[in-house]
Amino acid sequence: MELINALNWRYATKKMNGEKVADEKVQKIIEAAYLAPTSSGLQPFEIISISNEELRKKIQPVAYGQTQIVDGSHLLVFASWDKYTDERIDAMFDHMNTERGLPLNTTDEYKNGLKTQLFAMTEEQQAAHTGKQSYISFGTAIVAAALLQVDATPMEGFVHNELDDLLGLKEKGLKSQTILTLGYRATEGDWLQGMKKVRHPKEKFLTEIK
Repeated sequence: MELINALNWRYATKKMNGEKVADEKVQKIIEAAYLAPTSSGLQPFEIISISNEELRKKIQPVAYGQTQIVDGSHLLVFASWDKYTDERIDAMFDHMNTERGLPLNTTDEYKNGLKTQLFAMTEEQQAAHTGKQSYISFGTAIVAAALLQVDATPMEGFVHNELDDLLGLKEKGLKSQTILTLGYRATEGDWLQGMKKVRHPKEKFLTEIK
């Protein structure tokens, strides 16, 4: 299934049938999210993959009772760093250089300039910046799921602080940004299934400067 066909096939599934998504497909979706680009390669977020039924039942009320939480197969929670720190930035650059077989000080000039920019932000601005990076990965996961014909429902409708508490994210210096439920569409009970996909008119969406 080519990309455009896959994107036309997918929609924000409102009712899932409970069928389990094969682990191989889930791992491919996560791998695509893992390989997504991020600013300066810092990858300032983590993904929590949840298939445990009891935990998903606890999450459902936090997500305003949305049924895909329990009727789907997996939840992917995208959780970004609450702020940038010397330790976090140093660790990532050290990892990059080690993996590339380079001396650890190879990127010091770039890294220190980056720190100057990031630390000039307030902690609130830093958290917003890390959150934006997580959304690049989030979008990549949605596309990967569509290519694999796995249904996915993007969710921002949940109480962030309560989910953070439930998953122990605050202790890790993380903040939940969004949830992606993975599963398969039910044949009945989904009001959105079969409806035409609608976007802005192309002339409103696109400005071409030649």
